[in-house]
Amino acid sequence: MTNPKGSFIWYELMTSDPDGAARFYGAVVGWTIAAHGDPAAGGVDYRMIGRSDGGQAGGVLALNADMLAGGARPAWLGYLYTPDVDATVAAIGADGGSVHMPPTDLPVGRIAMLADPQGAPFYVMNPIPPAGQEDMDSDAFSVTEAQHVRWNELMTSDPDAAIAFYRRHFGWGQEGAMDMGALDAYRFLQVGDVGIGAVMPLMPETPAPAWTFYIGVDDIDRAAAAVAAAGGTVTNGPMEIPGGEYAMNGIDPQGAAFGLVGPRR
Repeated sequence: MTNPKGSFIWYELMTSDPDGAARFYGAVVGWTIAAHGDPAAGGVDYRMIGRSDGGQAGGVLALNADMLAGGARPAWLGYLYTPDVDATVAAIGADGGSVHMPPTDLPVGRIAMLADPQGAPFYVMNPIPPAGQEDMDSDAFSVTEAQHVRWNELMTSDPDAAIAFYRRHFGWGQEGAMDMGALDAYRFLQVGDVGIGAVMPLMPETPAPAWTFYIGVDDIDRAAAAVAAAGGTVTNGPMEIPGGEYAMNGIDPQGAAFGLVGPRR
């Protein structure tokens, strides 16, 4: 893999109803989510999210009864690339982070699930590329393209500490900010010279630090109407953002929070 360390290389929707999620995100984003789990997932219902260009946007993990009983709830999670999962997990554990799933080998690579010191969960992964494609890049994240995640936003109780944490462990940069007045600053994040997202303070109505992933859509007004028509809830926006496009936030019918970004046509 040629993506830099710290890149978002995969996104996963945990949901109680993968068929319902397929209908919802198909209508809103244009994705095709497989009707059945991937046999390579080894006993869990894990389905791939297909884009119209033939690529993959991520995966869907069906939450079974045991997972729900253990406290799992519908949510989106991101995967950060690291060439050494074990070393990354050890360093994060020693730096105040928590380990929710220890390093584990899967047919697609070695992964672990962690949370930063403020409590926002994420995965780390060293993937196994398909044979003959050892130099392939992940394109699940794209700054500009619809049906990819285009922006990664961390809402956290301690922005300064979070920025320092991700800088130490993943090499991220933090240059530039947008003044949000009484809400403090919206600080931009980079991997190399690519803007990947931002960090902002935890809002009073938000229960815990978490990542929100903004999925690219072809037309923000069409997508917002589709959210409501397909049983979701629009919680904020659409609102104009720097550069002239529009962003919005929503909750899907199973309860997972998400963002959308795209033009107004």
